[in-house]
Amino acid sequence: MRKIISFCTVIVMIAIMSVASAVDQPLVVGGQLPDIQLAVPKDSAEKGYLGFWGFGSFKIPEIKSRVVIIEIFSMYCPYCQREAPYMNQLYAKIEQDPALKGKIKLIGIGAANTLYEVGVFKTKYNVPFPLFPDGDLAIHKKVGGVRTPYFIGVNINADGSHQIFYTKLGVFDNVDEFLGNIIKLSGLK
Repeated sequence: MRKIISFCTVIVMIAIMSVASAVDQPLVVGGQLPDIQLAVPKDSAEKGYLGFWGFGSFKIPEIKSRVVIIEIFSMYCPYCQREAPYMNQLYAKIEQDPALKGKIKLIGIGAANTLYEVGVFKTKYNVPFPLFPDGDLAIHKKVGGVRTPYFIGVNINADGSHQIFYTKLGVFDNVDEFLGNIIKLSGLK
């Protein structure tokens, strides 16, 4: 009986490790995003920024843009807090450049953050682009259980297909350098 219990325990542990490793695979450049559903923002300016009207949900490749930069953040992450002004500068540079405006969009996904927590972060750091909660870490698991902040650059093709062209863990201190890398790697210029 003891051998059967030990054998069953081993089988269960192998199954758990297989599922965990299948879920927590990091995203790769050249690959595609996992199926991520986000709620269409209630704010009309954010809807317009993303190219949506009405209500419901959407997938990231449906955002009306050539490039989407996703920041996985947490309101409790001191690095994300320090990075917030740089993200705001990045947003401003993109929106003020006629060659980039509408071609690059930013969104943030708050790992383990509720809608309330994401709202607090947005207000405290005056974040001008849409932020989405991931309170149950479902999205976080789909993108590999990454630490924060984590950046993902995605090219959106005219036919609706998409491809990851950039991933980076950690902060960036130089907005111009970061934006230059995004432009170069995405093929925008």
